[in-house]
Amino acid sequence: MKRLLDIVLALAALLLLSPLLLATALAVVLDSGPPVLFRQTRVGRHGRTFGMLKFRSMVREAAVAGPYYTSADDPRITRVGHFIRRTSLDELPQLFNVLAGDMSLVGPRPDVPAQRSLYSVDDWNRRCSVRPGITGLAQALYRSDATEAQRLEADLRYVHDASLWLDLKILWWTLRRLGGEGSN
Repeated sequence: MKRLLDIVLALAALLLLSPLLLATALAVVLDSGPPVLFRQTRVGRHGRTFGMLKFRSMVREAAVAGPYYTSADDPRITRVGHFIRRTSLDELPQLFNVLAGDMSLVGPRPDVPAQRSLYSVDDWNRRCSVRPGITGLAQALYRSDATEAQRLEADLRYVHDASLWLDLKILWWTLRRLGGEGSN
């Protein structure tokens, strides 16, 4: 049922948001040239890696110029990049990852392989037992302000309590948070 809901909602979102996707792509090109999309290796369900898509928010070759993580004042972020990150528009291409089956709408955010060392073997395996999501409990509760410990606790709580009802609540909380109304 979850996979069917992912497909239906991802397709509906792509259709409804297609003008916004096109406008964002155009803004990226006008600001810093092509390419529009950035593909980064992330770890998915059962530890399988995949190429997660995002609108490019950083200068070309940013991965060579710095670490895998960024901060708000990272000089590699473009002008348009600041806006699309703040509004989470950079995440919209992940709807294609959902359709491909690499991601779900809801689940723990996928990590880059280098982040594996931040977890115990048991925590990593539990976290990777479900499909990663565009949003998750940590994002719904904390947006990007979660500490590593809060993020891990929320991710493991999601894995333990996963249900269609919890997914719907997380989607609702995420939309409210993006709309500026706070969390749950």
